[in-house]
Amino acid sequence: MDVILLKDVDKVGLRGDVVSVARGYARNFLLPRQLAEEATKARVAELRKRDAQRARHEAKTAEEAQAVAAALAKTELRFDVKAGPTGALFGSVTPTDIADELWSKAKIRIDRRKVGVDTIKRIGRYDVPIDVFQDVRVEVRTLVVPEGGELPSEAELEAMEAAERTTAEPEPLHEGPAIEELAAEEPEPEWRADAEAALREE
Repeated sequence: MDVILLKDVDKVGLRGDVVSVARGYARNFLLPRQLAEEATKARVAELRKRDAQRARHEAKTAEEAQAVAAALAKTELRFDVKAGPTGALFGSVTPTDIADELWSKAKIRIDRRKVGVDTIKRIGRYDVPIDVFQDVRVEVRTLVVPEGGELPSEAELEAMEAAERTTAEPEPLHEGPAIEELAAEEPEPEWRADAEAALREE
């Protein structure tokens, strides 16, 4: 079933993409949560028209791209997000969010597919690579800050990430000999010796 994504969906696509998904996944997950809508011919045509209009605002030549890159290099984006005590976000910052913020803050139109980062899932300071044009790439400084707070230092961020990794590691089930050791200690069952002997006689 073809659907148009209304939001970025991990491992499926970015907002505005027309993607083919299983009918059950669309009906039971994407559509009820308003993450997608059915891809009718009229909606797909409307989407293509809007993409064409947006493309007019993008850099057409290497010179234009250099000017856009220079402006992006001076831009700093800030996202205030809900985050847990270890710095993990309750949502995420997606390439679409970054493209939208560049438009609203700097009035620079960038195709979200040219934002060279996966979804950001932790608070921190990021240099997000953006392909403005062929052979023109720039990094945009991006701050992902806990809502109502300030961004901790790099050392504190590393400590928070390490703490989260430690709690995420599963505890060993038991302290004792390994299964291989137990198997080695266990005597061979009598039926096994009898079966092997019968096979040899044949």
